[in-house]
Amino acid sequence: MKNVLKLLLSALITLNIVIPVFAYPDVDSTHWAAKQIEELTEKGVIVGYPDGTFQPDENVSRAEFASMAIKALGQEHTTVAQPVTFTDIDTSFWAYDAIQKALYFDLISCPPQGEPFRPDDTVTRAESISVAVNALTTEQISDLKAKEVLSKKFADVNEVPQWFLIPAGKAEILNMLVTIPSEDKARIEANRPATRAEVTAILYDMMEQAKLNPNAKLAEAMRKKTGDGYVVENAFVQGSVGTIPAGAIVPIKLTKYVSSQSSQSGEMYIASAPQNYITRDKFILVYKGSNLKGQLLDVRSGKWFVRNGVLVLDNSLLTTNNDQTVTFSGVTEITKHRNWFMKIVRATLKGEKLNVTPDEVVYMKVLKPIKIDLTNGWIIE
Repeated sequence: MKNVLKLLLSALITLNIVIPVFAYPDVDSTHWAAKQIEELTEKGVIVGYPDGTFQPDENVSRAEFASMAIKALGQEHTTVAQPVTFTDIDTSFWAYDAIQKALYFDLISCPPQGEPFRPDDTVTRAESISVAVNALTTEQISDLKAKEVLSKKFADVNEVPQWFLIPAGKAEILNMLVTIPSEDKARIEANRPATRAEVTAILYDMMEQAKLNPNAKLAEAMRKKTGDGYVVENAFVQGSVGTIPAGAIVPIKLTKYVSSQSSQSGEMYIASAPQNYITRDKFILVYKGSNLKGQLLDVRSGKWFVRNGVLVLDNSLLTTNNDQTVTFSGVTEITKHRNWFMKIVRATLKGEKLNVTPDEVVYMKVLKPIKIDLTNGWIIE
């Protein structure tokens, strides 16, 4: 019965993670942007309204879009040394940092000092598509080439503002000029406010293309991060993705005292990564200070002539420095180093007591592989 209860508790912990985030009552699987809305919701790039809806046909402000774009590119933690001054926003504005980062990464053009940003104006389709194109390294094209490309598909090419002509042409070449599916000939509608569904699809395309051809500043920011730390044996790298394989051993540091004599099976624990987990080439897999959570899976007190103490920790969750919480399955079986004499004593008389003090480092065996984007620490699986 006790083992059944342990399994149920472990299952409940796991369920907290595997339940899909995507559950908007006003967007079902038949919506033209359902895939993009689901993925960007799971990544925390977009969020729904307090009532649980997504409202795909609502508009997005310029400030909201700047914040979304920076999150989509994984650059929330970038520091901007020389911010631009605007007349209508200051450092207290909620999206101030995101707007400065969008300027730094050349996603939006830098206006003269002292110009307004207009954070509450709705972002247009032209503005949002231009940001997506600006995030990339693209081939140069002429106005003539842009018109040629756009005229093959769109009915309103002559209505496209001059400044947006080349970005629109580049977007179409890259299959990024998002339009709502229609039976009629497609229209660019450059000056129309973009809907939340359109913005989501545009950001999704930008994310995918930026993995391949980011602009120069993003390329530097998106390079695989390196550092010192604990080398995870058998960890491997493919492209920008690192994998901690099943069976790998990693250190964890508990935050509270646990003991075979006083703790109980099922108790929860919190731990942290005492060092960066890194590959042999020093690519950072998990950053120092990332939190781990789980439960005491098996606790049995040590008793003379009966048994040695048993203390087993079952890890379930990992919260990264990006505030991303994912399943991270691992097990830690606490043991003591014994010399030859103590081996004889414990084999014959039993009674060994096990304990872990706060901040003591123990080692966990990873039970399932976990994949990490090495450019920003985002857990992929």
